[in-house]
Amino acid sequence: MTQTDLPSSLVLIGAGKMGGAMLQGWLALGLAPSAVSVIDPFASQELTDLCSRKGVTLNPALASLAAPQVLVLAVKPQMLDQAAPDIAPLVGPGTLVVSIMAGKTMGDIAARLPASAIVRAMPNTPAAVGRGVTGVAASSGVTSVQRAMADALLRAIGRVEWVGDETLIDAVTAVSGSGPAYVFHMVEALAAAGEKIGLPAEIAMRLARATVEGSGELMYREPDVSAAQLRKNVTSPGGTTAAALDVLMAPDGLGDLMGRAVAAAKRRAGELSG
Repeated sequence: MTQTDLPSSLVLIGAGKMGGAMLQGWLALGLAPSAVSVIDPFASQELTDLCSRKGVTLNPALASLAAPQVLVLAVKPQMLDQAAPDIAPLVGPGTLVVSIMAGKTMGDIAARLPASAIVRAMPNTPAAVGRGVTGVAASSGVTSVQRAMADALLRAIGRVEWVGDETLIDAVTAVSGSGPAYVFHMVEALAAAGEKIGLPAEIAMRLARATVEGSGELMYREPDVSAAQLRKNVTSPGGTTAAALDVLMAPDGLGDLMGRAVAAAKRRAGELSG
């Protein structure tokens, strides 16, 4: 990614937790504040202060805006129908529309906005600390230059994985979009298990949280070592970890449970987008 990949003009529609995290990432990346306009009728005080401090235009009259290079849709999915008539005039022939609206397909967007270049993205909540991962699909109208711009903007909040088929976004949602909740619940379960075998609740939770934080950091710092190998590195034959893994890796263990959970999430994602 280079500075030339960043757009010369960008309009962000909606700046809640995810939109706000993206905005902060873009500014840290070097996107000129003068290039950005933010539209959010319910702007938080935090967003208002950020825009004021950085010199980002907040809630200008839509009629005063020219069609930007990039239009980012970060509103709640159920707000699209209400917002579309006001947003449509901002979409010019060369505008790339980037949507992070869960459940809204490229077809949904194209039916409401005059857009031919659409990127559909599914980020996750660790984006708030710059450690998110975003699954992305592009319509056939997206040029190589526009793809590079979208990639640069999304990398400002973490890693980016491009998928060749939009239908895979539902699978992305099931794995990484919803995935942080699975990890947080695992921390809850691990802490509860520790409490059951005698640890004070506060200590059990601190141990569980620190274990997941450290394990995640280890994977991050050892990208060439597979998760399976990292697991094996912890496991001594006949030891305590092996005894626990005999339970977790049983036919009806964690693998089966996670498979059913992810399948349920993908199924629900399909229902919401359909």
